[in-house]
Amino acid sequence: MKKLLISLLLPALLMVSNLHADEPTLEEYLLQYDYAARWDMKITSRELVGLLQQDKVQFVDIRFAEEHATWKMGFGLHIPLPDLPRQLHRLDPDKLVVTACPLKDRAIIAMTYLKTKSFDVKYLADGMLGLAEYLRGDMALELTDVLPPSDDNEPLESSDICPG
Repeated sequence: MKKLLISLLLPALLMVSNLHADEPTLEEYLLQYDYAARWDMKITSRELVGLLQQDKVQFVDIRFAEEHATWKMGFGLHIPLPDLPRQLHRLDPDKLVVTACPLKDRAIIAMTYLKTKSFDVKYLADGMLGLAEYLRGDMALELTDVLPPSDDNEPLESSDICPG
């Protein structure tokens, strides 16, 4: 009976261990890190907005719930950094994922973690404060016309204000 149990469980354990075999470890990521990787891990607000307009990116706000409740961008996902490992299923593996926080410290942590999970990921180099500055006036109006609502289920509505 013991041999039968082992013969049934061993292949299952081997299959589970191979599921994540192609995910790089943090050590492997660091050993391959160079100047190109340093540039490749960042994205600016201008670049992010362009990719959002083309629906090629998934924006992820990784701030704590209290911060998110106080102010939000109105688009993207909110997954607090400590919840990220349990919320990977919410990320689209076919899109570039951009992690963001007010500056960039937690966004860099999230980006590094997601790299070890084989996501195509960057962090917002100028942070959400820089993005808020970039999205003033006409840029915000232009973006709300193409973005789906955020995960907060709050629809985005463009006003009928004429530019000028």
